[in-house]
Order: sequence, then C-alpha cells, then structure tokens
Amino acid sequence: MTKTATAVTAPTLSFEQYQSKVAGLKTASDVTNFLKELIAPTLQAILEAEMAEHLGYQKYEPKGRGSGNSRNGYSQKSLRTSFGNTPLQIPRDRNAEFSAQIIPKHATIQSDVEEKIIAMYAKGMTTRDINAYMEDIYGIDVSASMVSSITDTILPKIAEWQSRSLSPLYPFLYLDGIHFKVRKDNRVVTKCAYIALGINERGHKEILGIWVGEAEGAKFWMGILTELKTRGVEDVLIVCTDGLTGFDDAIRAVYPAARIQQCIVHQVRNTLKFIPHKDRDKVAQALKTIYTAPTEVAGSLALEGVKKTFPQYALYLKNWETKWHLLSVFFEYAPEIRKIIYTTNTIEGLNRQFRKVTKTTSVFPHDMALTKLLYLAAADIAKKWTLPMQNWGSIVAQLAVLFPEKAAALINQ
Repeated sequence: MTKTATAVTAPTLSFEQYQSKVAGLKTASDVTNFLKELIAPTLQAILEAEMAEHLGYQKYEPKGRGSGNSRNGYSQKSLRTSFGNTPLQIPRDRNAEFSAQIIPKHATIQSDVEEKIIAMYAKGMTTRDINAYMEDIYGIDVSASMVSSITDTILPKIAEWQSRSLSPLYPFLYLDGIHFKVRKDNRVVTKCAYIALGINERGHKEILGIWVGEAEGAKFWMGILTELKTRGVEDVLIVCTDGLTGFDDAIRAVYPAARIQQCIVHQVRNTLKFIPHKDRDKVAQALKTIYTAPTEVAGSLALEGVKKTFPQYALYLKNWETKWHLLSVFFEYAPEIRKIIYTTNTIEGLNRQFRKVTKTTSVFPHDMALTKLLYLAAADIAKKWTLPMQNWGSIVAQLAVLFPEKAAALINQ
C-alpha cells in the first residue's frame, strides 16, 4: 500500500497581514527572507487550484461525491528553487490522472536554477565550484551527477544545431582542430574537436559545427565538408587552413572552385622550430619580408633573398617553395581581405576561448561530455558576435568584382 503523506495546509496571509509584513521590511535581506516565506505557500496554493480544476470541484464541495474521481492525499516533494530547497505536498487523485503543470512529474529543480547551472557549466566551472556556489547562494546541494543530468537536457538542442540548415554561400571559411584528452575503453586517448567557422554574407562570424573524432586528418575533414554541403553550403569563396597534409585536396574534392590560403603564421612557426635559438630572431625578421611584400612577385623575390642569406637552412625553407601556391593566394587581394585570410587568427581566437573554458577538465569521460561543453561555450561566445567584420562593405565590393558570378548573392544580403 502506498503511504499517504499528511497534507500540510499552506499558511496564508490576509491583505492586512501582508501589508504589515511589507512595512516591516528594512533591508534587501529582509525582502529575500520574506520571498522565501512566500514561495512554498504560493506554489502549494497553485497546486491545489490545479487539482480543483482537474477534478471540476473545490475541496470539500458536496458535488464531488460520486463524481468518479476524487482527491487521494499527498506525496512529498522537495523542489530546488532560487530560494533554496522548498518542501511541497503534491496532491494526488484516485485515478492517478493528475499531473501538475507548474511542477511537472519527476521535476526536482526549478527551470531557472537549471539555467543558472548550465550557464556556469558553459563558463567552464567545475562541478565542485558549481556545487559550492549553489550551496553558498541558494542553499542547494548540486552533485556531479545532477550537473551531468541537467546539462544532458541540452543534447537534443545539440543534435538540432549540428544538423541545422546553413547559408548557401560563405565568403570565408576557417577550418581548424583542437586536441583534448578523452577516456576510451579504460584508457586516455587524444581526440580532435574539428571546428568550422564561417563568415556569412552579412559579415558575421558563425560556427557551422563542432565534430569530435580521432586525431586530425584530411579524410575526416572531407567528411565534414561533405556534410556542410548537404546542409546547404553550396559555395565557399576562400578557405583558410593550417598546414595539414592533404587538406587542400580534401577541400577541392568538395568545393573545387574555392581558393585555399594556408596560414602564414603556422608556416613561420613550423620553420622556426627547426632553427637554432641563436638565429631564430634573425630568420623570423627575414621571413616577415616575404608575407609583408606588396605583391606575389616581390614576395617570391624576398623568399629567394632569405635563402641566400641563410643557405644553411635551405632544407627548412624548401617547404616554402613547395607550398608557395597555397601560401601566396592572399597576394591576389587588397589589404582588407589579406588581413583576414593570411592567418587563421580568427578561428584561433575562438579556440583560445574554448581552451579557457575547458582548462578545468584535464580528461573528459567521453566524447559527448566534450561536445556538450564545447557547444555550450560556443553558444555563450556567439552572443557577443553582434557586429559584422570591420570594413565589411569594402570587402563585399571587392569580392563582387573578384567573384562576379557570386556578386548577386553577396550584394543582395
């Protein structure tokens, strides 16, 4: 037999008593404590009203007899709210048909508290920090499993966001990966979070998707690009990447007309890591003459000059010649466009914010835990992207001339 809880009648205040209470409030703390006193009886009164509406008669009314359904005691529930833990008596009916709207079945925590926990999780706070904060401010105990359960409620949103339709044209597309430690089959492995960041026709940054997979590879990237195409991305004008081997072939397989610019900063870093410390600054200054040259011809001549100045490092500079067709694309454009494509700083800035959020977690328990945190962080970061890129009007005008077949799509936004 189910144990029936004894109903606790919520204390009510007359208008005069309410006025007297309000008149006695002197500080913000007094107001908070008064609201705490009101939350339980207010919720209890609403629950009773919902039950009366469900049954069609008020409590103790004679017409309730023989109606086919009636009240059947109460069950106890403790609801975590912004005012702390609130004990409630949930009314039951004999036919077990009643379901409170204000407090859904199985709900143990108020929606605004859930939102606070999700927001703190998105900022990279640990479950211990979240629990300490909620305990200190609201007197609520929030375990690690509860945080996980609450944040799991956004999983359907992640699936919807990851499969949403995208714009048909992205003038600029940045592709990069960040590596994290994730548990798999009782061991810790390195996983890559593949991130696609687009600049849409209106000049706004937009994260197109986040995919967690094995160590970064061109084959995986081709699958991502194919997915972007199926989600509506018909054209990409310029793709900016790091120096991953085979990346350009993967891009051309899906977007054959796209121009590909390999990040100059990555190229410089990869060269300097082989240079002895005593010459590193000198070589760095010499390399700067290449990517600050006014034209491709001047840049090519600057590269020859660096090779003559540092013949002992010819082996490391050979890579510049091999990849010149990918490194020199930015010379075709005016300074406004050069500035945003010769380096992947745009997406690296995003990656820095991701790392700031994830730094408190050394090892993620599984792929979905990583995806969940990156999605929440991305949603939080994107709130600040309210303005188009600097000089976007001038950039669109130049792109319309350089890509005349796409001019209408660019200008009509």
